[in-house]
Amino acid sequence: MSLRDFLKKQFIDVIHWTEPEDGILAYRFPMQDMEIQNGGKLTVRESQMAAFVNEGRIADIFGPGLYTLNTETLPILTYLMNWDKAFQSPFKSDVYFFSTRLQTNQHWGTPNPITIRDKEFGAVRLRAFGIYSYRLSDPKTFHTKVSGTRELYQVADLDGQLRNTIVGRISDAFASSNVPFLDMAANQVAAGQKIAELLKPMFTDLGLTLDTFVVENLSLPEELQKILDQRISMNMIGDMNRYTQFEVAQSMPIAAANEGGGAAGVGVGLGAGLTMAQQMMNAMKPAPAPEQSPPVAPIPSPAALPDTKFCQECGKPIPRSSKFCPECGKPQQ
Repeated sequence: MSLRDFLKKQFIDVIHWTEPEDGILAYRFPMQDMEIQNGGKLTVRESQMAAFVNEGRIADIFGPGLYTLNTETLPILTYLMNWDKAFQSPFKSDVYFFSTRLQTNQHWGTPNPITIRDKEFGAVRLRAFGIYSYRLSDPKTFHTKVSGTRELYQVADLDGQLRNTIVGRISDAFASSNVPFLDMAANQVAAGQKIAELLKPMFTDLGLTLDTFVVENLSLPEELQKILDQRISMNMIGDMNRYTQFEVAQSMPIAAANEGGGAAGVGVGLGAGLTMAQQMMNAMKPAPAPEQSPPVAPIPSPAALPDTKFCQECGKPIPRSSKFCPECGKPQQ
């Protein structure tokens, strides 16, 4: 090493990182032309973890705290560096910081409806969306499988992977639940908890921990929702006769207000409205009791009237001694 190269190098006494913005998961501390001094300080703040990486291999990992860098605090790095007797100073190592705070308000949703078999409706297409939160819990796994040697790894870089995996697991969860759609829609909290149990192993495999998973909405596509609304309406209607009467009453103002191209149209509209009103009123009236014929007085027999006989012409009762009928004037025998 020439004197110029030696003077060009900088020696690090303190290693620390302050997050400049939200959404950062991993950050590589700049080490170009820099070496770490023996006895240097490492500061790891709350909601952070730090890892030393030697020649691509994860060495020592640190949680929140203040550390003095020596053979005692860097046992794995000491072994990898073959420092048998003394800590070699200065030394080079890659240092990565990881944000372990909760990444909240992460959105998921089904870009296209997923098809499930429903107990009540048969095969239906279902839409769902909601939010979830997670945190980085295993820096070694996350560095090895996800972030690698990138200088900066952000939440947005992982968003697509997580969202697509969630949608795939949701399809399996709904298909295997055997819970009718209406029951799932009415118990979204329970549905979210069940889906979260299926998702946690996937997050763990990436070095993450799923904290919360919320199903905000379960719905059908618009055309299927209309059919469901019609079915609900029919269940609410119940008595079709009363519903028909209601529909007739609702249509009366519309028919009466329809001008129909002039005065004749007004009359037609009013007539139609009155006709429908009459039909509605007749339908709502109780059925009238059958009319009874007035009693017919019995015709007295001649035996009941000993001084009376009947006219041979008009049949009217007349005195037995009469020679002519006082009603028609015909002679009597």
